[in-house]
This record gives sequence, structure tokens and C-alpha cells, in this order.
Amino acid sequence: MNITKTSFPIVGMHCASCAKNIERQLKKTPGVSDAQVNYGSEEATVDFDSSISSLSHLSNVIAGLGYKAVITGEGTKTPDELKEEAKKKELADLKQKVIVSGFLSFLIMLGSFPQWFSFVPQILTNPFVLLLLTTPVQFWAGWGFYQATWSGLKNRTASMDTLIAIGTSAAFGFSLLTTLFAQPLTKLGFPLLTYFDTAAIIITLILLGRYLEAKAKAHTSDAIKKLLHLQAKTARVVRNDKEIDIPIEEVKVGDIIRVRPGEKIPVDGKITEGASSIDQSMVTGESIPVDKKVGDLVIGATINKTGTFLFMATKVGKDTMLSQIVKMVAEAQSSRAPIQRLADVVSGYFVPVVLMLAVATFIIWFDFGSFSQAFTNMIAVLIIACPCALGLATPTAIMVGTGKGAEHGILIKDAESLEIAHKIKTIVFDKTGTLTKGEPKVTDIDFNVGFAKMGLTKEKIETAIASLEKNSEHPLSKAMVSYFGNASALTVKNFKAIEGFGVSGIVAGLPVVIGNKKLMEKEKVMRCGQLDKKAEQWMEEGKTLAYVAIDKKHVALLALADTLKNEAKETVDQLKKMHIDVWMITGDNEKTAQAIAHQAGIDNILANVLPAEKEAKLKELKSRNSPIAFAGDGINDAPALAAADVGIAMGTGTDVAIESAGITLLNKNLYSVVSAITLSKSTLAIIKENLFWAFGYNVILIPVAMGVLYPITGWLLNPALAAFAMAASSISVVSNSLRLKRIKI
Repeated sequence: MNITKTSFPIVGMHCASCAKNIERQLKKTPGVSDAQVNYGSEEATVDFDSSISSLSHLSNVIAGLGYKAVITGEGTKTPDELKEEAKKKELADLKQKVIVSGFLSFLIMLGSFPQWFSFVPQILTNPFVLLLLTTPVQFWAGWGFYQATWSGLKNRTASMDTLIAIGTSAAFGFSLLTTLFAQPLTKLGFPLLTYFDTAAIIITLILLGRYLEAKAKAHTSDAIKKLLHLQAKTARVVRNDKEIDIPIEEVKVGDIIRVRPGEKIPVDGKITEGASSIDQSMVTGESIPVDKKVGDLVIGATINKTGTFLFMATKVGKDTMLSQIVKMVAEAQSSRAPIQRLADVVSGYFVPVVLMLAVATFIIWFDFGSFSQAFTNMIAVLIIACPCALGLATPTAIMVGTGKGAEHGILIKDAESLEIAHKIKTIVFDKTGTLTKGEPKVTDIDFNVGFAKMGLTKEKIETAIASLEKNSEHPLSKAMVSYFGNASALTVKNFKAIEGFGVSGIVAGLPVVIGNKKLMEKEKVMRCGQLDKKAEQWMEEGKTLAYVAIDKKHVALLALADTLKNEAKETVDQLKKMHIDVWMITGDNEKTAQAIAHQAGIDNILANVLPAEKEAKLKELKSRNSPIAFAGDGINDAPALAAADVGIAMGTGTDVAIESAGITLLNKNLYSVVSAITLSKSTLAIIKENLFWAFGYNVILIPVAMGVLYPITGWLLNPALAAFAMAASSISVVSNSLRLKRIKI
């Protein structure tokens, strides 16, 4: 089997039932192993065997249901851009229909109630004039309801459009009969009532609701639109010793590109010449510009602040980090959270149940009341029922929540991770590169008090260290060179890198040895009691020691350590306040682990853990206190990230770690772990509010539409009010979800 996973927009869905029908039909399609259709994001995600089915076949299946799948682009336009164009056109058509039908409905209402509006001309009260005014509303403005109903009937499904089409057609049809055949119907005992106002006003209000809902929903995908607009349109490429501006689509891997101050970096790459400070906030959320030099990686869509530089393109098109972020955000917004399952089940049975309730309402009222009551109550039941609010409750909140995260450099891979994050009871941090900066630094230095008697000065010792260590690529050597950055380097002779021990060489005519205690013993270096005591103290603190010997005498001692990230302590403290158990896991020895854990405020430590053992240790913890999260950044963290209920990868980490995680912190800020959990809590709170009101709306108002209050209050629900309530329910759910944009994380 050659399983392909693809996501594409769908245009024309009007309610959750539409999405459910498309999903059901796609799952029946040969070759399709799974399909999810999200009404909120108007996207389909399909897993299919490309040897059995194809994208064009999937498109035809959706077209057969009366909807349009935007699978391929046209010219320079992407499917998403085509979807946006289609949505704008749909919005413009809706607006036109709302205006025209609104005006006609106003006239129809005036003519239908002459007792209320005595100033209305007599001609407007004529049933034939009302029929003439209502017909364009019913069959022009409301044509979409009939199209959706017909395609649903062909596929043995029903949707919200079915209820609206049946309800308004019943009102219009009965009114048409009483207008054209008044006398025969009077003889048969039928009341000469018209419901032109009911049909017209219901269609107008529902179209108005859909227009306002579409306007509100457009803001739920603002995050993706912002990301897409970040990309540069052109690139200045060096070809044949000439610099030419070309469209970004024509850039190839290996091209050398020049970026000047103030310009956007067009694609991902590696600097080959020059240096600069780059603003990466739009992609990673980092507020401070990052200094870049030759050999450093640059990200497409970020802004060059100061210098001019050349870089080689390493990733273009859909492979760039921005494209991957856009793809992951889109997939997360289209994914289905576990909490949505109940709403999906209810929506699946909703329309048939409402149809049965409407028929039952008509029969009961016809038996115990009048034809007029039976007819209006039946229409009210058909119109008040709204699976739209149920269908929008979860996906709109997920869309806004994942978008909010992306704006702050928190990339959420799927809705399930977003939902589970707020339930986390335990979080395990990898030490190196996650809690710490991942690069050793010189933390302390001490000199032999007798160095002057040896004919040395501190400056000479520092120069000797810097000169010798510049010849080594070891991380500890780099840390020492960085520490003594101002020392002028001298020529080194006979340089040797002694693996596992240190380095040696001749500097300014003197033999210099820098390394561990074993190297000092091997080289028969004269020990210094003062420095040995200091070594014991620093070892207790979990630091790595570097002994410095010149001319066989121990002259200095350096302590190096991987330093804690600035925000680590605050992050741990906040997680504890949220009643989350915090653990640290590391391959370091117990003393080093305890030193870092103490600085971070972590009480629970797993030390001496080999990379291959991390997953097993995590599963052991998970069995005792689940759900559990794991935060890491290296290749060896990938199994643990995948095994956790929520994997959190640092954006500075490897691609495989990011791929294994449910949440990626592109902004490199550890405190974003807290922000991600806060975002999860807020999103789930909004979803629960939405579901409560969506369920509550139907549970309360459907019985009201059936007339349960009539025996007590004598009050019946007008179908026009039912249409207004139905539209308001969907708009309120979307508006409530948009509140997530204002939360602070």
C-alpha cells in the first residue's frame, strides 16, 4: 500500500451536518483509509492509497455531494488562495442576497399585517402581490438550500439545509395553494392563511446569520494569513557573477542570495559571507534580534536588521521552516480534539430526530389545537434546530487557540495535544539543551598564589590557555577561548589533543598542559594544595574541572558547567504552583544533576540515564502519574517525546525531535511550557462553554418551539424568531471562541 496523507480546503459547507456527510462519503470511497472533515476550518484531511484512488477522484466525490474541493492551484495561486477567493465571492453573494431579500421581506411583512401597519397601500396586502415579492426570496436567495437538500437526498443524507428547505417550502407552498385555489380549499374546510412573511423572513434571517458567521469565522484563521504574508516575494540571486531579482518560486537549493539591511530573507539557508543581526520574532516569537555570522543558519521570512550578507539556499518552497509551520498550524486547526466526539455523534443523528419531532409536533397540535398552530409550530421546530452551533463549538476554539500559540512561537501539532496539555500532572525535563543552555561555560577560575615566583603573571597564564585551546575543537576548549576572548593569541608548537584527557603544546617556549586530573598525573605535574582544595569544592558543586600546568607546575584551575537557562527557575516555580510534579532526567552523574536541579528548584531527579533508557524511565513514571509531558531537544529525546502524553520539543532541537513532539517551542523560551499549558486551559474552557450553550440552546428551545410552554403561558414561538435564535446561536459560539485572541499567555 502507498498511503498518502493530504489536506485541502472545501468550499460550500453550511453546517456541521455538511461536514459529516462529506466525511461519511469520503470514508466509503475505495482506497480511502481515513478521512476527517472540519467544518470550522473548512478543510478535509484524507489518508488514501494512491494506487487505488487519486486527488481528482476525491474531488469528484465531493463535487457529487454539491461542494467544491480546492485541491490544485491555478497559475501562481495556491489552493488556499483560491479558497480565499471563493470565500470572498461567497461572502459578496451572501451580502447581495441579504440586502435584496431583506428589502423584499420588509415589504412582505408590511403587507402581511395591515392591522399593524395601517399606512400600507392596499395593493401591498394583495396575496398575489405578496406571492410575487416572496418568490425571488424563496427561489433566488434560498436556492442554495434546495441545492444542498437535493444533493443530500441523492446520497441519502440530510443536513441543516434540509430542515430549512422543508420548513420554508411548506410555508411558501401552503400560501401558494391558498392564494391560487382559495374557493376550493374553503369548501374543503382549510383555513385561508398565508405564510409568505414566515418563509421570506426565515430565509433572510438565516442568510444574515450565515453572512455574520462567515465574517466572524474569517478571523479564526488570521494566524495562518499572517504567516503566509510574511514570505518575501522576490530574491536577489547571484548567477554568472551578476545579481538578479527573481520571484521566490524560482529560487533553487544551492543558489547564493544577497540580503541587504531591512530586507526579508527569502528562503532558509546558511551564511557564506558577512554577518548581521536578524529579527526572527515573526517566525519564532523571539523579541530580541539574533546575531548571525558565517556558518549560521538563517530562516526565510525573517528580517535582516543591520549588515549585508550572502547565504546559500538550503531549503526552498514547501521545505522552508515557514512553510512547515504554516502546514503544521493548518493541520492542527483541521484536526479533531477528543472532546469533539460527543458533538459529532449528536450532529450525526440530529437532523433525522428533528424531522421526526417536527412531524410529531404537527400531529399533536392538529389533534389538540388548530391547523394554524400545528403548521407554525412544525415550521418553528424545523427552523430552531441548529447543529451548526454544535459543529462550530470545538473547531473554532481550536483554530483560534493554535493560531494564538503560533503567534507566540508555540507550534501545536494537533488538537489532541492542545486538549491534553491542561491535564498534565507530571512534566519531565531533559537537562542539556532544555533546562540548560547546552553549551559549557567557564564559571570559576583560581590561580596558584605562588605564580609570581615562577616568573608568571595572570595575563601570561590566560594568554597561554587561550593560545593552546584555540587549536582544539572540543566544547570545553571553545568555552575557555570564549572566556579569555581578550587575550592575544601566541604561536603554539607541538600541539597535541590527547583524547579523553586534554591538550598540550609549547607556548612562548614553555610547555603548557591543560586537562583533567589524570592528565596532570600522567605528565607528573607538581600539585598545588590550595588548588586541590578548590577542586574538591567545585566537584561537590557538580562542575567539570580543567587543570592548567606550565613547565610541569600546577598554576591555575578552571571550573566549567552547562549553565541554567535564565527562565528555568521561574518556569519550574510556576509549574509547581499549577500543582504539576517536575522531574529532571540526565545522563550526568548524581552530583552534577543535583547541582543543576537545585538551581532550577527541581526536587525529583533521574541521573545516570543512558539515552536508550529515557523512554523506559518515562513509561515507568507515566504508569504512576499520568498524563505526563516530556520536554527535550535532541535526537536521543525523540522516543521519549513520542512516548509522553504530550511531547514538548525545544525549537533549537533537531528535526526528528520536533517531528516526534506534539508541541514545539520555536521561541526557545522555556517559560513557553507554562504558556502552552495556560493556552490549553483557556481553549478547553472556551470549548466547554461553547458546547454547554450549543447543547443548552437545543435542549431548551426545541421543546419551546414544540409548544411546551403554551399550557402554562399561552405563548408559542414565532418561526421568524426561531430563525433569529438559530442564527444567533452560531454567531455567539464563534464570537466566544474569538475571545481567545485576547488572553495573555
